[in-house]
Amino acid sequence: MPRHKKHRAKQTIKSNYIRSSFFGVEDSLVSTTGLVAGISVATHEVEFILLAGFVAVAVEAISMSAGEFLSEETEQDLNRTKRHSNPIIGGAIMFVSYFAAGMIPILPILFFPIDYAVYVSMAAALVGLFLLGLMKGALTKRNILKS
Repeated sequence: MPRHKKHRAKQTIKSNYIRSSFFGVEDSLVSTTGLVAGISVATHEVEFILLAGFVAVAVEAISMSAGEFLSEETEQDLNRTKRHSNPIIGGAIMFVSYFAAGMIPILPILFFPIDYAVYVSMAAALVGLFLLGLMKGALTKRNILKS
């Protein structure tokens, strides 16, 4: 394979992994914050909110990583001539990014009184989304604030 095609293939693989991680972080921040806020409206039982949050994040991380694995594997099967990223690595990246980001809106429930914890969770998720946008801008060499 010519050198420029090898470089392009490596770049594609790297961008696939970055896409997986960004998608996992964004989806988890939004979904988990919504879950925590919704359950907190119904109950102020910290243990119940934490249990529901941890279960949801674990189940969604598994689901998202399985979906990432299957979509990457399907893409490889359809385009056998092109070199693609490893579906197992893509799935693992999705799992880790989703699970880690899901902890951001859950952790305030542990450390703050429940009346304030939901607001801290929402603020933490917004900060996380803002930082994700900044990182995207830096990686794509676009205006980081617009990104």
